[in-house]
Amino acid sequence: MAGFGSIFFIAALVVLFLIFMYYVPVLLWFSALVSGVRISLIQLVLMRIRKVPPGIIVRAMIEAYKAGLTNIKRDELEAHYLAGGHVAKVIHALVSANKANIDLTFQMATAIDLAGRDVFEAVQMSVNPKVIDTPPVAAVAKDGIQLIAKARVTVRANIKQLVGGAGEETVLARVGEGIVSSIGSSHTHKAVLENPDSISKVVLEKGLDAGTAFEILSIDIADIDIGKNIGATLQMDQAEADKNIAQAKAEERRAMAIALEQEMKAKTQEARAKVIEAEAEVPKAIAEAFRSGNLGVMDYVKYQNVKADTAMRESLAKPPTSKKPKNEK
Repeated sequence: MAGFGSIFFIAALVVLFLIFMYYVPVLLWFSALVSGVRISLIQLVLMRIRKVPPGIIVRAMIEAYKAGLTNIKRDELEAHYLAGGHVAKVIHALVSANKANIDLTFQMATAIDLAGRDVFEAVQMSVNPKVIDTPPVAAVAKDGIQLIAKARVTVRANIKQLVGGAGEETVLARVGEGIVSSIGSSHTHKAVLENPDSISKVVLEKGLDAGTAFEILSIDIADIDIGKNIGATLQMDQAEADKNIAQAKAEERRAMAIALEQEMKAKTQEARAKVIEAEAEVPKAIAEAFRSGNLGVMDYVKYQNVKADTAMRESLAKPPTSKKPKNEK
């Protein structure tokens, strides 16, 4: 029982020692002390209580102090960590900016980091510009020939515009729009092929990097390919559309002519029916005239002569019909 109690006592001491070392990081405090960073053990213990890793804060302070950044305060680093920021990236960015003579304050660096951008990568991009390849951009010159261009945009991070500035997608979209506008204003596609630098000059003069987080240094046309003859295709489509419209109008006129013809046939048949009806009344009128004494025999003979003469004149007025002889078997 005594041996078991001693083991339990030693284990309890070890646990208490580990807990003590966790909440009182003596080694971390000593590392800061020998590095020239003044921080008390009480502050390290309070960091543990505030759920702030003392190692991250102390290492950041040591790095800043060794780089000559003596204005970095512990409270500011803790506040940035509690706000969800990346303390190490901010310190790396400040050290790099200081060595590269870039004007970057702690407040600006923390704002950029909390905005969701990689502040350390932004500082590196300010020193080493980044090349962005645009996707193929298709545009049509005034002569109707399509050109497909690819460009390489060299950009540098604009530190002051990183918070609230537009990203790479906006830069690529604006460059693509500038390429389309430049090619579209060219009279012939040959002029663009002969002098592709004219596209770069026109695009750069438009100030496409305004309101973005980047500064465009250069725009180089990497490749230009000839696409379709859009002008000829549009003319063919227009001709086909005109033909269809003309056919539709002709069909409409034909339908109207057929309808008019049918209407005229109906009117003709109606007129013929009225004529036949009127002719049927003639014998009745003649018989009534005979009965009433208004028409004599000689008058009737004259009427028949006039009728026969009229029929003869009508037959003479008709053109002669030629009959083909029948083939003998």
